[in-house]
Amino acid sequence: MPQTLNKVLHDPFIFLAHAVRLEEEAAAGFSELADAMDTLGNPDAAEFFRRMAEFSRRHLAQARARVGARPLPELGPMEWEWPDGASPERVGWHGVDGLMGVDAALDLALESENRGQRFYAQIAQTTDNAKIRAWAEEFAAEEAEHVRLLEEKLARLLG
Repeated sequence: MPQTLNKVLHDPFIFLAHAVRLEEEAAAGFSELADAMDTLGNPDAAEFFRRMAEFSRRHLAQARARVGARPLPELGPMEWEWPDGASPERVGWHGVDGLMGVDAALDLALESENRGQRFYAQIAQTTDNAKIRAWAEEFAAEEAEHVRLLEEKLARLLG
């Protein structure tokens, strides 16, 4: 894990700010994929991605609820501590368009959810803060469930 994750590992509010950003981007990405599948004329895939976006919005609400009444810290561009310099759930969405196939959309989503799951799992394994560890373990498990759903959908498509 890069040294840049110092504050995320030690400050619960910095961790939650990252979780909120990650889940916002996941929900937006799934919504983009749903729209692309509508354009492609695949309502089943569009509905699947809308359901995945809703899961991300629920996780977003959970992260925000943990913040309570205290406002999240406002982080500047250089204060975000992502393993590869960009939010794990945002990197792969650049290729979303209305002409992509369902398999390509599922691959993009799977890559993104795997990165999100690894991000949370690494934090859970690395932090010495019990509260952050518990949250990161919970969020990693939720992301692992998303990965499972995407893998099942992809297997049905290819099988």
